[in-house]
Amino acid sequence: MTRRTLSSGELQIRFWGVRGSTCASGPQFAEFGSHTPCVEIRCGDRLFIVDAGTGLAALGSHLGNNAPDTVDILFSHLHLDHISGLPFFKPALLSNDRVIRTFCGNLDGQSAEEALKRLYSPPLFPIRLDELPAHFEHHGFRAGDTLSFADGTKVETHLLNHPGGATGYRFTHGGRIVCYISDLEHSDPWPDPTLAAFVRNADLMIYDGMFSDAEYTRCQGWGHSTWHKGVELAKSANVKALAIFHIFPGHDDGFLSTAEAEMKTLMPTAFVARERQSLAFAPLTESTPVADQSLPAKVPAH
Repeated sequence: MTRRTLSSGELQIRFWGVRGSTCASGPQFAEFGSHTPCVEIRCGDRLFIVDAGTGLAALGSHLGNNAPDTVDILFSHLHLDHISGLPFFKPALLSNDRVIRTFCGNLDGQSAEEALKRLYSPPLFPIRLDELPAHFEHHGFRAGDTLSFADGTKVETHLLNHPGGATGYRFTHGGRIVCYISDLEHSDPWPDPTLAAFVRNADLMIYDGMFSDAEYTRCQGWGHSTWHKGVELAKSANVKALAIFHIFPGHDDGFLSTAEAEMKTLMPTAFVARERQSLAFAPLTESTPVADQSLPAKVPAH
């Protein structure tokens, strides 16, 4: 696997896990991938990790000891498919000096610490997170707050409609915008005006498209959406590109390829996210051609 050398001004996204609820397994899932949610987002050299599903293990192996001394993991929420990779994150196993900071916005200001301590302890799990070499720090906020970091980076957040709540994130760097909107159940009427305002003019929106329209009628109230609703939201909010994410584990490569072709007839820049797929947005300047201001550069995954 090769990795593109980043410009310090790029906003880059890499998908390490794109499935929802549980992993998929078998050769029929090879193209789109099998792991649960984990997305690497880099604002120049600044690393953020959004969600810590099983894809976090592969990201951790990729980073190894090259991970920053402080790693920030932003949770959409704490359902198992979004946190099950934490004990297998290699940078947490390699250094006694590394700090892993978690951020959780759906617990009315409480951090994830209590919930994670319940899960990662016997008899549910053999070791506790605080037994790992790295030091964990847990930070709570309320979805809707803007997160401000010591280096001056700011990340906007938004409360999402999901059982127990979830948090959406908006990253801005170099004039580029990427929004992470998972897990979400669309409202009626749709699009929701406050959510449309949150994602407006994004270069990329990562969106929960777990179900097809036909499946959704049987799964209403479960806290997820469809790619059709993602396209509607993107088009209403002038979103340039759409990545369908949190893929139902039963949707194989053939199903997803067909769905992707259909959605492209409605929005040519929409696609289904693939594990290890990377996208990079060059910073905007006054001399940036208009044609280069809408679509990301695709970085080969292998």
